Amino acid sequence: MKNQATPYLIFDGNARDALEYYKDVFDGEISDVQTYGEADFPTPPEAAEKIIHGRFKKGDFLVMVSDTFPGKPVQFGNNISLALELENEEEIQALYDALSQQGSVHMELQDTFWGAKYAKVQDKFGITWDLNYTKA
Repeated sequence: MKNQATPYLIFDGNARDALEYYKDVFDGEISDVQTYGEADFPTPPEAAEKIIHGRFKKGDFLVMVSDTFPGKPVQFGNNISLALELENEEEIQALYDALSQQGSVHMELQDTFWGAKYAKVQDKFGITWDLNYTKA
């Protein structure tokens, strides 16, 4: 088993928008995008252009995404939180600013009792991010 879990995010028809958003925020790459229409199993016509699988990657950071299958509801909210350990104060500030724009802040970016700079934000797609930079 690798040291890192790979989060898999499910969206309600806007996985393609989410991939583009994360590409811009984290300056990474989108790969392996496949639609339901390209998959080898029966798919309703309205799902043909929806994403059955896609990947976003920056360095060792990997997220996989999919649109939900038609008729399967997506529950937004606290169903997932992704923790990122960042390398410096500039990086945490930039991600905090980008993710909180059009999103909401659960905990402002601040110095913490555990010796880190930390924030908790929910982006415009309802995904919650724990941002942490441990100071040396």
